[in-house]
Amino acid sequence: MIGSLFTLARPLIHRLDAETAHRMTVAALAAAPPLKPAADDSVLASEAFGLSFSNPVGLAAGFDKNAEAADGALGLGFGFVEVGGVTPLPQPGNPRPRVFRLLEDEAVINRYGLNSEGMEIVAQRLAARRRRGGIVGVNLGANKESSDRAADYAVLARRLAPHADFLTINVSSPNTPGLRDLQAESALDDLVARTLAARDEVAAASGRRTPILLKIAPDLTLPELDGMVAVARKRAIDGMIVSNTTVARPESLRAQARAETGGLSGRPLFAVSTRILAETFLRVESQFPLVGVGGVDSAETAFAKIRAGATLIQFYTAMVFHGPGLVKTIKTGLAAEARKAGVERIGMLTGRDAAAIARGETL
Repeated sequence: MIGSLFTLARPLIHRLDAETAHRMTVAALAAAPPLKPAADDSVLASEAFGLSFSNPVGLAAGFDKNAEAADGALGLGFGFVEVGGVTPLPQPGNPRPRVFRLLEDEAVINRYGLNSEGMEIVAQRLAARRRRGGIVGVNLGANKESSDRAADYAVLARRLAPHADFLTINVSSPNTPGLRDLQAESALDDLVARTLAARDEVAAASGRRTPILLKIAPDLTLPELDGMVAVARKRAIDGMIVSNTTVARPESLRAQARAETGGLSGRPLFAVSTRILAETFLRVESQFPLVGVGGVDSAETAFAKIRAGATLIQFYTAMVFHGPGLVKTIKTGLAAEARKAGVERIGMLTGRDAAAIARGETL
């Protein structure tokens, strides 16, 4: 039903500029009573960083930036939702236009610049929905004008940990000048240590420990990845999300908007993000789980993320082109793959082909 409605509405939606269409979609999900999706196939049940998921398919950060529509998104059938990025203080982000559809490429370029209503409003919204259930995480980002960006993440962790099921340290957005510099090993070590310490302060007072994940860029060199994984393992982080958008522009891009600056997401991101996922899986050596994101637009691409090392997967851009019915399509396909492989849980296939994918032999 949802898929059919999207098919009818898509021509009208795509006549709007991308940001207006995005805002209208979030507002509609926030205003409508949440749907009650059918129970998930038991083969999709997944465990990661101490949480139990009815299915491994999540909504990536960037869609619901200010925690307005988490319940509506969960009602679409997602196993979890990540809201944000959220900054300590409100900030407008970059001037419009700042989002561009690449229709021919099934891709999007954005340069939002972490536009956020700030952590206080997000904390209030999350607190108001806390008893409704469903797994909701929060993506954390630093204010553009902050003089101590590592301190921003600690402040965010302290304020939002009581209201979130997990928190994500996002140092990989390409649209805040200098933010990706925090991926350097020494800077990252300090940032992660301070963020974990803030989380642990909250846990000591509340008795509830909120998992902390680290989200990385797909554009890392392998030595850079080595350094980031070393920090994550040393600091006993709870998981990693691989990956954010890319600043690269593949030669295959056809749409005129390919020349716009910003982070590229969608189908062209799939191969590079999946290979860096596989490389990360090999380096992590099962110390913590990974979330695979980037170019997921079908059951096949979702399953490729799992084979490359993901315990959970996320997508967002593909909904622009395929609509919310894609959630059910992916879940149905993943359940079929698990049964085809003769396993009781889809997670038993995690990392099955990681070495081959890292070598570029298969996707």
